[in-house]
Amino acid sequence: MSVEAMVQGMIDTLNDALGDAGKHDRGNSAAGTRVRKAMQAIKGAAQDVRKQVQADKNA
Repeated sequence: MSVEAMVQGMIDTLNDALGDAGKHDRGNSAAGTRVRKAMQAIKGAAQDVRKQVQADKNA
């Protein structure tokens, strides 16, 4: 997978979480759980991007 596609996937995940973030701000605790789950996925994806960029640099 290309780095561009990986970053686009992160952006898509963030955009999906934006609606739940608004719901959380209005007091919906279940939406907060979904936001936290999305943030954990972003964290993992960001680490994967870093690894891929490093591997590309060293190749």
